[in-house]
Amino acid sequence: MSTAAPDAPASDCPICPRLSAFRHANQEKFPSFHNAPVPSFGPLDARLLIVGLAPGLKGANQTGRPFTGDYAGDLLYATLKKFGFARGDYDKRPDDGLSLHDCRITNAVRCVPPENKPTTQESKECLGFLTSELTTLPRLKALVALGGIAHGSVLSALGLRKSHCKFAHNSVHELPNGFLLIDSYHCSRYNTNTGRLTEEMFEDVFRSVRNRLDPED
Repeated sequence: MSTAAPDAPASDCPICPRLSAFRHANQEKFPSFHNAPVPSFGPLDARLLIVGLAPGLKGANQTGRPFTGDYAGDLLYATLKKFGFARGDYDKRPDDGLSLHDCRITNAVRCVPPENKPTTQESKECLGFLTSELTTLPRLKALVALGGIAHGSVLSALGLRKSHCKFAHNSVHELPNGFLLIDSYHCSRYNTNTGRLTEEMFEDVFRSVRNRLDPED
C-alpha cells in the first residue's frame, strides 16, 4: 500500500499575493505564530478526510495544526473523539498528545485569509493541494465538507461541476468515483451561537459517517 505524502504548499508559498501579504503582515504582528500554510493532520491511511475552509487567524494560523486553538476545534475534536476518530485530550496545542485515527483533516485553502474569507480565485489556486490529498490517500472512502465552500472545492478537486450535488447539512452524496461526500454546516462559533448548528446536529453527521464506514451486521 502506498504511503506517499500528498503535495503541500511551501512554507512561504507565493501563489496567492493577497494571502502572502497578509501572512507576512501577521509575521510582524504575531511573530510567535505559525504564520504559514497549515499542513494536513492525521494518518495517510485514513478512510475519512474532513475538509474545512481555511485556517483561523488565532486558531490554526497560530498553532500550525488544523482547527487547533479556536472554538471550532473544541467542537470538532470532541465529536471526533466521541465517534472513535480521535484519541487523547485536546488542549488547543499541537503538542497536546491528541491523535487522529482513521481520520485526516485538511483545508480547502491552506493560508489564513483576511476576515476568514478566501476569494474564489484563492480557492482555485489552492485546489491542486486538495486534489493531491484526494488522489494520494490509499484507503480514502468518505469526505466531510464543513460548509458550502469546502463542498464546492471537493467537487472541483474531483473534476465535477459544482451543480453535481447541492450542499445540505447531513446529506450524503455518492460520487462517481466511489467516494461518499457528507455535508455539514461549519462548526464555527457563529453557527453554533446562532443555532444554525447544534452539537446534536454535528454529531448526527459523524454518526452518519461511522454508520457508512462500519455498518452494523
